[in-house]
Amino acid sequence: IRTTIVGNMIAGEAGTLLKTLKERPLATVLSSFSGGGSVESNAGKNLYVTRFPGDVTASQLNELREEVTGILQVAKPGDEALLVLQSGGGTVTGYGLAAAQLQRFKAKNIKLTVCVEQVAASGGYMMCCTADRIVASPFAVLGSIGVISEVPNAYERLQREGIEFATITAGKYKRTVTPTKKVTKEDIKKSTEDINEIFNLFKSFVASQRPQLDIENVATGDTWFGEDALARGLCDELATADDVLLDFVDKGYDLYEVAYDPTPVGAGAFSLPRSSSADKAGMNGWRGVLKSMVRGVVSDVKEEIVSELSSSMNEMNSVERRYMMKDDSADRIKVQE
Repeated sequence: IRTTIVGNMIAGEAGTLLKTLKERPLATVLSSFSGGGSVESNAGKNLYVTRFPGDVTASQLNELREEVTGILQVAKPGDEALLVLQSGGGTVTGYGLAAAQLQRFKAKNIKLTVCVEQVAASGGYMMCCTADRIVASPFAVLGSIGVISEVPNAYERLQREGIEFATITAGKYKRTVTPTKKVTKEDIKKSTEDINEIFNLFKSFVASQRPQLDIENVATGDTWFGEDALARGLCDELATADDVLLDFVDKGYDLYEVAYDPTPVGAGAFSLPRSSSADKAGMNGWRGVLKSMVRGVVSDVKEEIVSELSSSMNEMNSVERRYMMKDDSADRIKVQE
């Protein structure tokens, strides 16, 4: 490993990692452990483990994309992948793309196991159903195959306050249900049609990935815990991710946990001043440095607040957030004394 990373210090040669660490750092690191450079190839099979703690916008998608790409570039015939999934779903576009990333394993004939420890609902289950094998913990929540669209409407309150919000559009259905316009029956009809179209696409996708499912029986928006989910075919077995990993070890697999963690760009708000301009302003020594740091933090916070306020209305009207595949069972159902 040292030779691979550092190189031959006596001969003055850089290691494989240092020479080739460019656009795909994750794939480069993995290749060092699967036969690249001077490291001998392991004759056994490998299991590549990654995690997806999904949120409403599937913001972990970029990491998932890099991790899948890295695994595909180094995997040998017989190697497998395992994803530990935790998600209650979210945007249709985000989770649709996340599911498509997982389908890349099947296209390369790499068997994928998905372990659900707590929740794989709605968009989370869309990702889950792409697996060759779904393993859920006994009290994990699965299902919620459905679509939801909810937009707060402040039209009447704006009218009472004497505020008129003008929206100019081109295209009959460019804006239907929005927070600031009066909602008509035609708007509701159009939005309902859109939701049903997305729902039919969702059902068709799940049915194509798990043909053993009685899709009409499970595509109701309902969720089920472990044993009930198993009885309905939403998963293949009940076990924790730890037991599944140990089972692979017992079978002789070498396990590698894969995580993409790019280097942050820039030094951030707490970087030290590069010049002596602070001295000219009368701020000397550590006191001046501290003031500079505080000002940097305040500036960053100000920019963040302004950015959030200016984009809030756009987010409420955006196509990505208008239609959601999400479930809040994990928050609604609790066991407490």
